[in-house]
Amino acid sequence: MKAVFLCAINNILSGTCLEDCKFCTQSVRYHADIERYSYKAIDQIVDEAKQAKAHGALGYCLVTAGKGLDDKKVDFVARAAQAIKAEVEGLNLIACNGTANKEQLSYLKQHGIDSYNHNLETSERYYPDICQTHAWSERYETCENVKTIGLALCSGGIFGMGETAQDRDDLLEAIASLQPESTPLNFYHPNPALPIKTRNIEQDEAIEIIQKARALLGEERLLMVAGGRELLFSGEENKMFEAGANAIVIGNYLTTPGQSPNKDREILESLGYEVATSCDTH
Repeated sequence: MKAVFLCAINNILSGTCLEDCKFCTQSVRYHADIERYSYKAIDQIVDEAKQAKAHGALGYCLVTAGKGLDDKKVDFVARAAQAIKAEVEGLNLIACNGTANKEQLSYLKQHGIDSYNHNLETSERYYPDICQTHAWSERYETCENVKTIGLALCSGGIFGMGETAQDRDDLLEAIASLQPESTPLNFYHPNPALPIKTRNIEQDEAIEIIQKARALLGEERLLMVAGGRELLFSGEENKMFEAGANAIVIGNYLTTPGQSPNKDREILESLGYEVATSCDTH
């Protein structure tokens, strides 16, 4: 029986980003109706990690809003990671904190972070159309830094933000060039507050993207369908897995509610998949 890997996200610092990414409700520029808060209490983060583990999550991602890491964020994420590792066994801890240098990443690695998530988001060509406050090259460099210091790399992107078919291919090739251990594929979820008003992707295109990503990344890597999954695949989740996905995000996304983890598990069971119990993909 084929196993599907489950990953959960915890937004530990929300909605305080000064960047202008047109796809992101966490930017303060667009005044999206989301919950905004500064640093979440570490004991709450640990409790939520325990809940994620109880739902079958193997990956647990600590996300902070903002362009990148600074000393305060590095310290906070490191303390949260240590606290989780002290109380919860068997979770692969992922940090997702924006652009990062080698020194910052090494510090996180020393304090219990196993993997770092930094998405390229879209092609290098299209990136200036969706973000002017930083360059795509900074994203790519952060991913290279992750590889250099020996953390596992999680890197993917968002599809359906007005990009062309060529942009999608270019993004997938750029991701593959980094040889990430895991790749989240997100499908754009429009929000009335955001400048990108519509989603230019349908299910058949999403299936093709999953197939191409699997072919480029190889059989052993984690290929995850993350944000936008319910919009494109609700009731037809089998199509994602048949196309090559072997991981999903359960629970809520950063600022968008997902369906309940119990429902996801019921769907997997009904399709004949089991929940993976180890991070080894072999």
